[in-house]
Amino acid sequence: MFPAYRRSPRLPEEDYIGPLAAHVIFVAMQRRSLFSSADLASTCLVALQESIGSFGADLVAYCIMPDHAHLLVQIPEGVSLQDWARRAKQLSGFRLKRATGDFAWQISYYDHILRREEALIDVAKYIWANPVTAGLVTAPELYEWSGPAELIAQA
Repeated sequence: MFPAYRRSPRLPEEDYIGPLAAHVIFVAMQRRSLFSSADLASTCLVALQESIGSFGADLVAYCIMPDHAHLLVQIPEGVSLQDWARRAKQLSGFRLKRATGDFAWQISYYDHILRREEALIDVAKYIWANPVTAGLVTAPELYEWSGPAELIAQA
């Protein structure tokens, strides 16, 4: 019998070239609660922000949950979301592995390319509501690892 073939969840490569906005989720290896540690959550956030800056992208909203990270990114024209995601996971994963001695991320990631009619603020509100839904806090603005804080306050 032939081994099961796993089809890639990715769209054609050209569909990931900006300008575009995407909701991306990186999941911790074995869904362990890696980011229950404030130091590790901070390390991850700094690395993600650095990768955003190096691609000229914008981190519209984020939420680093204990075992995964939600990111709403805007990718500029001519830049690849896949290249950014690869770099973001590489940079954060390297720093997290240096701190823990173990791999940080599962292979691959979830992405949803926003359609023109989808409002960024609606996706951002969904991201910021994750800690409330999970019972970690009673209001989005109370969760330390969501942001940017000034946008949560305005939403």
